[in-house]
Amino acid sequence: MASVPAAMVTTTFELPGYTVTRNLGVVRGIVVRSRNIFATIGASLQTIVGGNITVWTKLCEQTRVDAFDIMIQHATEVGANAVIGARYDTTELAQGVTEVLAYGTAVIVEPVSDSVLSRG
Repeated sequence: MASVPAAMVTTTFELPGYTVTRNLGVVRGIVVRSRNIFATIGASLQTIVGGNITVWTKLCEQTRVDAFDIMIQHATEVGANAVIGARYDTTELAQGVTEVLAYGTAVIVEPVSDSVLSRG
């Protein structure tokens, strides 16, 4: 089974050049992460001098990537070839424990035919 390509995931509700032919419902990817104590100590020291707290930036980015990948897996499992209306949401479950949710609508899209494009 082929995976939904990242290029076929959008925050909009349409994909240029494609028509949604079937809505397969909401798909999601959920990751719950905690910060490790060494990263927290390093980040605390970095806050003293200011600027980007790179250890937490990397953790956040990796968590979003993981949630996105799980969402793609879910979309693939339901037979989608695209995801529209993709979003992220974050909730702090406990101190130092955060849930990241990637979600969107799994759809089947087909390319708009040349005859439709030439009329438009």
